[in-house]
Formats: sequence, structure tokens, C-alpha cells
Amino acid sequence: MKIADVKALLNNIQDPEDPDLAALRKDGRKGVQALIRQWEKKQIKLEAGRKQYEEIQSFERSLRLSGYRLIAGVDEVGRGPLAGPVTAACVILPESPDLKGLTDSKKLSEAKRHFYAAEIQKVAIAAETGEASPEEIDRLNIYEASKLAMRRAVAAVQQKTAIDFLLIDAMTLPIDLPQESLIKGDARSLSIAAASVIAKVERDNQMKELDRAFPEYGLASHMGYGTREHLAALDEHGPQFFHRKSFSPVRERDHTRL
Repeated sequence: MKIADVKALLNNIQDPEDPDLAALRKDGRKGVQALIRQWEKKQIKLEAGRKQYEEIQSFERSLRLSGYRLIAGVDEVGRGPLAGPVTAACVILPESPDLKGLTDSKKLSEAKRHFYAAEIQKVAIAAETGEASPEEIDRLNIYEASKLAMRRAVAAVQQKTAIDFLLIDAMTLPIDLPQESLIKGDARSLSIAAASVIAKVERDNQMKELDRAFPEYGLASHMGYGTREHLAALDEHGPQFFHRKSFSPVRERDHTRL
């Protein structure tokens, strides 16, 4: 059997007890043994992915066993930037969604985030966003503004369907609904991970729109965070309406206050 044929055969083998695999292990050619090692590494990675996908659904599974059905994940993005809103999302997924590989949006590439955002929108029972503006952030503080954005996202979902239970990333909300706050929830709950992706993509899209109107700030590259490029632009041009005036790097560069 040619090496190319061996590679094609291994691509179709999933069971480590497959007799074809056992036969290939007896093949003394270095190329064949190298392909087998590659296959084994791939299987280890796939198994780790399957295990992670099972674990990230454990909270939802436990809640369903307790009688809850419409379980909403809630997360926010954009606490740290100097510009733009803080954006939250609330997502209710069906019981067995095909979203393998989904995790905290910060761990995903931009391409992966857009892929999963589209997949989430296809399968979700509900997926809505809410935000708090820079003005609200300045008036309330970023923590309270983040809660406000989350409450708005939850309210948007409630306009479409009931919610039985909230799984929230590292926060509790003053809402009359059963809820659980999960530290690092976007990596521990599939519903929260879905919310983190939806919120991140929504906010990034808004920052890209602002970038088209105000290209001098480079918003599309740093999404409003306090990079050297952004601070230099603030030094030169001063803050705009979309900047958070209560954040010290912006306040220090607000020439209108002088």
C-alpha cells in the first residue's frame, strides 16, 4: 500500500481497535509509523474536544434535570476599553446544540467568533443584545453599566420568550428570576460562551462602524482599548462622543476640561 493510500485509510479510521489500524502498526516503514503517530495525536485532540464539550454543558444539563428548560446564558464585553459601549448578550440554546469547540470569545479568533455567531443565531431559541452607552458608563460607573447592559439583553429576550433560569458570568442581576453567577462562566457554560460570542461580535461591528466615520482613532484595530495608537490619537485629536470621559486616560486628554 502506498503512503498516500495509508493516509487516506487513516483519515477514515476512528476506532483505535480497528483491524486496519492494527495491520498498519505492523508495517515497518517509517512513513507509515509517522502517519500513525499523527493519527494518534489527532485522536487525543478530538477526545479532549469531546470531553470539553461535555463539561461545558454540565450546568445546563444539571438545571434541566431540576426541571428548568429555558436556560439563558448572559455575558458582557467591553468593560476595559476607553471608547464605545459595554455590550451584553442573552442567549437561550436548545438542549443539544451542535456547537462543538465553542468557548469564551477571548479564546477564539475573529474568524471563529463570526463562524460561531452565525451558528448560534441558527440554532438559538433566542439571542439578543443590550448595551450601555459611554454616557451611561460615565454616569453610573462601569460595573453598574455592565449590569444595565445585561438587564437590557435579558429584557430583549423576554420580549420573545419566557426565561426559566439565568446563568451569568461573574455577576448577579436585580431581576426576579432564578440565577447563578459563575466565575469564568464563559469558559464553563455553553450558554454563557454563546452570549460572550454574540456580544463580542456585536460590539466589534459597532466599533468598526465608528472607525469608518473616525478613522484617525484606529478603532477597528484596537476596538477602543487603550493601546499606544489610541492614546496617541487622543493626544492629537482629543476625545469624541464615543469616549468614556470618566476613564482617566481619556479625562487627562480632554482638552475641553482645561
